[in-house]
Amino acid sequence: MGRFVEGTDRGQNTLFPECLEDWIGEDNPVRVIDVFAEALDLAELGFSGVKPEATGRPSYHPSVLLKLYIYGYLNRVQSSRRLEREAGRNVEVMWLTGRLIPDHKTIADFRKDNGVAIRKVCARFIVLCRTMGLLTQASVAIDGSKFKAVNNRDRNFTRAKIDRRMVQIDESVARYLQQLDTADRQEPSDGEDREAQGGDAAAAGTEGADARHI
Repeated sequence: MGRFVEGTDRGQNTLFPECLEDWIGEDNPVRVIDVFAEALDLAELGFSGVKPEATGRPSYHPSVLLKLYIYGYLNRVQSSRRLEREAGRNVEVMWLTGRLIPDHKTIADFRKDNGVAIRKVCARFIVLCRTMGLLTQASVAIDGSKFKAVNNRDRNFTRAKIDRRMVQIDESVARYLQQLDTADRQEPSDGEDREAQGGDAAAAGTEGADARHI
């Protein structure tokens, strides 16, 4: 291919790190999410499902789903299905959830049952990161625009400025959760997905048969 940058042969053996821990740098923000979520008293914050049921199928611990939502908020992952996909292909999310992959219905139900608590926790997380200067190099989206998490004007907070920022952050999290609700309603259900796939397969079979008769 001349002087073009060339990729690696897909059949070539490679020595990837043997564990997820080796993929996540010490300064990766997902480590902050992990420590923050693990330190919370989820029952006190109003999360349901903190104590597992004695019977039935085991459920996901609320902290796993909460970490997924905090990650989704910071990275603007816009639907429950996309959060599910990220859990299955994104190394950061794999590390964060311990390779657990909740399905999109479980993710959506958790939001439905714990929406108010998720809002409070996400807002608290952003404020904590701003206070500690942990988002200095990152931005948090608000109203489609972005503001730096730490800048010179924000180093000296007044009570009024803090209150305004808290309102902004709370509204931003609320909008994010509403966007997830809207996206989930607009996406096809599992039954519709199967019907569409079946229709596509049938159409492909018909086209193939027509082609053989030409």
